[in-house]
Amino acid sequence: MRVMELFLTPAEAIGAAPAKVCRSSRPNSELPASWVASCKSQGLRSRSGSKSHKLGKSPKSRVKVGGKKIKGKKYGGPLPDYS
Repeated sequence: MRVMELFLTPAEAIGAAPAKVCRSSRPNSELPASWVASCKSQGLRSRSGSKSHKLGKSPKSRVKVGGKKIKGKKYGGPLPDYS
């Protein structure tokens, strides 16, 4: 076990979510919101909602991302960062 895991609860640990947590079967409701967002951006958990994004250059490249595991731009994926 890591020292961070011994002394901090998941809500107190700040930073990117560990891949082990992202791949676990724990529901999103049990994880901190920042970790859920991090897992989705890393492409380790599926996205939710009916939002569509343009993932390519052609007009036909618009894709609904709900239910798909698509990486964010920060982690080498095609999904842009709008923040």
